[in-house]
Amino acid sequence: MSIILEANDLNLRFGGVQAANGASLKVSANERIAIIGPNGAGKTTFINLCTGYLKPQSGRVVFAGQDITALSPRAITRLGIGRSFQIPQLFLDNTVIDNLLLALSAREGSWSPFLVMERHPKAQEMWELLDMVGLKAIGGRIVRELPEGMRKLVDIAVALALEPKLIFMDEPTSGVSSTEKFEVMDTLTRALDARATTAIFVEHDMDVVARYASRVAVWSSGRIALEGSPEEILNHPEVRETVIGVGV
Repeated sequence: MSIILEANDLNLRFGGVQAANGASLKVSANERIAIIGPNGAGKTTFINLCTGYLKPQSGRVVFAGQDITALSPRAITRLGIGRSFQIPQLFLDNTVIDNLLLALSAREGSWSPFLVMERHPKAQEMWELLDMVGLKAIGGRIVRELPEGMRKLVDIAVALALEPKLIFMDEPTSGVSSTEKFEVMDTLTRALDARATTAIFVEHDMDVVARYASRVAVWSSGRIALEGSPEEILNHPEVRETVIGVGV
């Protein structure tokens, strides 16, 4: 498989805290990589470094053969990296479909205060995306009215609306009920497969990791401590004790 993303020896210190400590990861096209680890291990910092929200003090990030280390989040998005957030970043007073169309218009440079979203040339395409991720029924609802778990799905749909080659998802099942998490992930996986989108996701639910990851990276002290298949990693004594919380 071809390498779509390569993070090399990323380092970042906030005062006395080493948030990234030689963090490195190679990602092949169409992989599903789960990032796990205790709070404060540097998981979200790594995503921020790869998506331009933070700049490393040393090291570099290469996407599709291009060095993106110094680029802005907007420029990185336009190259084909999407992102959903731990706390959804949405226009709360707009409808779900308008959120997708606003994001798409901003990326394409076609947004205008005089543009009526319902008449957007790609409106039908965005409705089809909502159908693909199981959200078509709420497309006309105001985001503020939705429960937190559903907002997370809308945030992911907004990221997918930008047609990324790679998407980072920060805890995609947080706020989703335990009875719905597999249904949600099944739907997301189908959408990712349909668009040939590579995915890296931070997750604390080990059932989700075991079922949907093709590879697992365990973060510790700002870098990968262990890496392997879900079976190898989730049965590793150190992971079971320090991450999963099961005594060995």
